[in-house]
Amino acid sequence: MNHLDPARHVRGESQYLDDIPVQHGTLYAAVVESAVAHGQLLRLDVAAALEQPGVVHILTAQDIPGENQIGGIVPDEPLLAEGHVHFRGQPVALVLAESEHAAQAALRHVRVEVAPLPVLVDPRQAAAQGELIVPPRTFRLGDAEAAWAGCAHVFEGVAESGGQEHLYIETQGAYAFPTEMGGVRIISSTQGPTAVQRHTARVLGVGMHQVEVDVTRLGGGFGGKEDQATPWGALAALGAFVARRPVKLVLDRMADMRMTGKRHPYSSDFKIGLDENLTIVAYEATFFQNAGAAADLSPAVLERTLFHATNTYFIPNVTATAYSCRTNLPPNTAFRGFGVPQGMFVIESAIACAAERLGVAASEIQRRNLLREGDLFPYRQPTEGCHAEQAWDTAAALYDLPGLRREVEEFNAAHRLQKKGLAVMPICFGISFTKTAMNQARALVHIYTDGSVGVSTGAVEMGQGVNTKIAQVAARTLGISVGRIKVESTNTTRVANTSPSAASATADLNGKATELACRALRERLLRLAATELQLDYEGLHIEDEQVLAAGKPADTNWEKLVSAAYWQRISLSENAHYATPDLHFNPETNQGYPFAYHVYGTALTTVRVDCLRGTYEVEAVRIAHDFGQSLNPAVDRGQIEGGAVQGIGWMTLEELVYNEEGRLLSNSLNSYKIPDLYSAPKVLDVHFLDTPGHPRAVLRSKAVGEPPLMYGIGTYFALRDAIRAFRPDTPLPFSAPMTPEKVLLNLYPDAPSTLHAWTSPAQLNSVTTSVDC
Repeated sequence: MNHLDPARHVRGESQYLDDIPVQHGTLYAAVVESAVAHGQLLRLDVAAALEQPGVVHILTAQDIPGENQIGGIVPDEPLLAEGHVHFRGQPVALVLAESEHAAQAALRHVRVEVAPLPVLVDPRQAAAQGELIVPPRTFRLGDAEAAWAGCAHVFEGVAESGGQEHLYIETQGAYAFPTEMGGVRIISSTQGPTAVQRHTARVLGVGMHQVEVDVTRLGGGFGGKEDQATPWGALAALGAFVARRPVKLVLDRMADMRMTGKRHPYSSDFKIGLDENLTIVAYEATFFQNAGAAADLSPAVLERTLFHATNTYFIPNVTATAYSCRTNLPPNTAFRGFGVPQGMFVIESAIACAAERLGVAASEIQRRNLLREGDLFPYRQPTEGCHAEQAWDTAAALYDLPGLRREVEEFNAAHRLQKKGLAVMPICFGISFTKTAMNQARALVHIYTDGSVGVSTGAVEMGQGVNTKIAQVAARTLGISVGRIKVESTNTTRVANTSPSAASATADLNGKATELACRALRERLLRLAATELQLDYEGLHIEDEQVLAAGKPADTNWEKLVSAAYWQRISLSENAHYATPDLHFNPETNQGYPFAYHVYGTALTTVRVDCLRGTYEVEAVRIAHDFGQSLNPAVDRGQIEGGAVQGIGWMTLEELVYNEEGRLLSNSLNSYKIPDLYSAPKVLDVHFLDTPGHPRAVLRSKAVGEPPLMYGIGTYFALRDAIRAFRPDTPLPFSAPMTPEKVLLNLYPDAPSTLHAWTSPAQLNSVTTSVDC
C-alpha cells in the first residue's frame, strides 16, 4: 500500500502545529536569548519591555513555580538562565504579548547585562581542562595494547567530522492551553511526547497527570525534536500556566538555527594494526565529542558511537574510549544515526589510511575483515543472522564492482583535469534503544460497532511512514481493509510512558504492541464465531473481512461479527504492552546484549571531480540493503534514498561554523548549504537483499530509518579517491565535510605556485581566484 499522508501533504490538507486555528485569547511568546556564549548574569531588566504596547507578561527564572530544570540524563540545563549563561541563544526570559509583532518588538527593550567568562568551543581543549559532561567510557575486546607487537603494519591518524543542522521543514514550536484543575494541554512538535510531559510537570511543580501532550505529525524531526522540543513545550506551558491563557510559541528559521543543538562534531584519534594478509589485528580509537553547554542526549549518543566503533568488521583486539566534552555552544543532540556515523567515519578513515600507506585498495581490507556469523562485537554480543558478506558480495556482483574499477581507472588515465573516484561503504547498525528500559511500547485499539478501528500508540509520524506501517499491521492482523483503520494522534493520556520516536525502533516497538492488541481482539471475535456457528475455532480466520472456516466462507463477516460481539457485551477494546525480549546491557562492564538485531548493507559510490575548479558531482550510489521482509517497500525505499542523500550532505556540503566567541556563522541558508536536486546522485539504485528478516522486527520487516545515512560516508572516500588520482603523493587530512573549497585546497595544497605546472594562464586566474576566496 502507499504512504497514507502524501496526498494530503500535496493538497495542503495535513495539519501541523502552526496550522491549528488560533483560540480566542491566545498570547504569543517570544524568547529573550543570551547574546553572550559564557558569562555571569548580572542584571535582567524587563521594566521597559513591559511598558510596550500589547505586552502582558515577561517571565524569568523567578516565575517558575516548580524546578528550573529540563535536563534528562544529567540535570544540568535550566529552562531559563539563572546566575550564568552558557551559550549564545540560551533562553533568558519569555515575553507574552497579544500579537507576534508585539512580542518580537518587546525583545529589543529587555536589558541583559552579562559579565563575560572564557569561552570554550573546541572539545579537545574542553577535555584538557576537565570540562566533561560525564566520565569517559571505554569499550574493550581482547588486548589491543599487547596486540600491536604482533602487527606487521601499524598506522595512526586523526579524523575530524563536523556537525549538521537538522533543518526540518517545520521549526520548533508548541501551543499550550490551561485546563481545569490547574493543568495544561500542549500541542507540541516533538518526537518525545512523554519527555515534554515529564519535564513540563517538573517545571510547573505538578504531577504528570496534569500535563497532556498531543502530537498529530511533525514536519520532519531527524532527532532534533527528540529532546530539543522540550524547552519550547515547557516554555509555552509555563506561559499558559501563569497567564491562564493559551500561549503559542513557534521559532522562526533563523532563531531555530541559532538556538538549537545539532549533530555532534567529533575530533578523534585512531590507531590500526594489520597482519601480512591485511587482516585487522588491533584497533584503538579515542573520540572527543563536542557536547555543547549541557548534556541533553550526549552521553547516550557517545555510547552508541562506542557500540559501532568497528562498523561491520570483526577486530579481535579493540580499545575505544570516548569523552563527552562540555563547550559553550548550544547543547548538541540526537541526529539520524545517533553517534554511529561519527564512529563509522573514524574506522573507515583508519582503513583508508592503512590502504593508502600500503598501496592497496581500501576495499581489499574492508572485504577481508567483514563480520561473519558468531563473531563478537566489542560489547560481547555475538552476530546472529549476519548478512555483512552477503550484502557486499551482492552489491559487488549486481553492480559489477570490478567493472566500475576499470571504468574509473580508464577515465582517469584519459582525463587530466577530471578524475573519478570509487568507494565501497559497508554498514552494520544495531536496532534498539541502548538503554534497555526504553525498549517497550503500548497500543490501545478500539473496534467500533460499524467495524471501523482506531489505533493509538506512542509512535510519532514525522514523514517516515510509521503510521502507514501501523495501519498495515492492524489491517493484516485483523484481516480487514486498511480503509477501516485510523491511526490516532499521539497523546500521553491515551498511551502513557512512551519512548521517543527514535533509534529506528519506533515501528518495531509500537507495531509489535499493535499486533499483540489486534491478535487478542481477533482471537476474541473468532471464539465468538466458533460458538455462534458451532465451528472448530482452530480452523477459523478472517481474510478480506470474511470469516473463513477451513478456507471456505462461513455464514458471517467482519461487520456481523463485530455487531454480535457488542450485543453479547464482549469487549471490543484492547490495550497491549510489548517489551523487546532478551535485551540486557551492563554499563559498568560495557558488556551485554543491547540490540534486538542488526541491519546490514553495502553501497558503491562513484564521483567525478573537476580538478580545475574543485567542484564535483556524485555520479551514482548503488546500494544492496538488508530490509528483511519489507512491510512496505515503497516507504522503505524512500527512507533509503532520503537517508543516503542526507548522509551525503553531512559528508560534503553541510559545514557548521562557529567562531571563537561561540557565534554561529553558518546561520542561514545563504551560508549553510544542504543537498539540492543537483547535489543528489545522478543514479541512486536500491536493491532489496534477499534475507529472512528477524522475529523481533515487526512482521520480520527490519528497521530502516537510520542505517541508510551511513551510506553517505562512502561519498567522502570516493572524493578522496578522485583527489588522490590527481595528486597521488599529497597527504590528505581526514576532515569532513569535503566541501568544494576543501577539494580545491586539497587539489592545490601549495597554491598558487604549484598551479603553473598544471594549468594554462587563463585556467590559473580562475583557480587562483577560487583559492583566494
